Amino acid sequence: MGRIDLQNPISSANDRYVRQVMAVPMLTRERELELATAWKNNADEKALHELIRAYGRLAVAMAAKFRHYGLPLGDLIQEGNIGLMQAAARFEPDREVRFSTYATWWIRSAMQDYILRNWSIVRTGTTAAQKSLFFNLRRLRARIANATGEQQLNVDSRAEIARELNVPVADVVAMEQRMSGGDQSLNAPLSADGEDDWQEFLADDRPNPEEVVIGMKDAATRSAWLNQALGQLDERERTIIRERKLRDDEVTLEELGSTLGVSKERVRQLEARALGKLKTALLRLADRPSALVD
Repeated sequence: MGRIDLQNPISSANDRYVRQVMAVPMLTRERELELATAWKNNADEKALHELIRAYGRLAVAMAAKFRHYGLPLGDLIQEGNIGLMQAAARFEPDREVRFSTYATWWIRSAMQDYILRNWSIVRTGTTAAQKSLFFNLRRLRARIANATGEQQLNVDSRAEIARELNVPVADVVAMEQRMSGGDQSLNAPLSADGEDDWQEFLADDRPNPEEVVIGMKDAATRSAWLNQALGQLDERERTIIRERKLRDDEVTLEELGSTLGVSKERVRQLEARALGKLKTALLRLADRPSALVD
């Protein structure tokens, strides 16, 4: 057993796990097929365990490729192992495809989903195109830098990336900005020797208390005007306005006509007449037309 690093026990455990996984011998094509068939047809758990242990190295190798996203190596490996087990559950031995080839896709998918969930507290890459952009932007930016010698993307290089990944240029710009810096707390101080933090400089665009009170008073006034205006309609006109204009689920002309015992066209005529009466009454009650709206 290797010596445990008391200063960094997690790193030591990861190293020991990686050594153990890489020491497991590779499977021949025939043995791989035999184990996959035994698990698929007979639910042979010993065969499954041997298959998973033999290809744990795939999860380790894939985790090394994704280390630059700043997430713990051990977590990446474990997510890869989940993908490996999902591959084993879905693998069809009769397809004449190597299990290692099939499992690689599941391992990569599991790790990428984990990275998108945990790379930032703000959700990144919600669509397939954005996910492709997230995982390819660094590679394409490095390729362009090697070809042009420019470390920063310009208008032409952003357009080239957008064309290659079939995404809008605006998405490339937004993703570039997102990946240029990590999450930062709004409670973080502006400077080492200052007491102010970032959130104190955020503008609050919500209504202030005075505007809230004025809005409530205006809404109450408009409600009173509407009730007075409705009082000037006859019972049938009030019913039509309430059912057609004052409900979330508007009643159709045909349904209302059936209830009132008139045709659909007659309901439309009565509705137009009632709205005209309401408009006249409201304009008379309000001191100015603009007072009727927010």
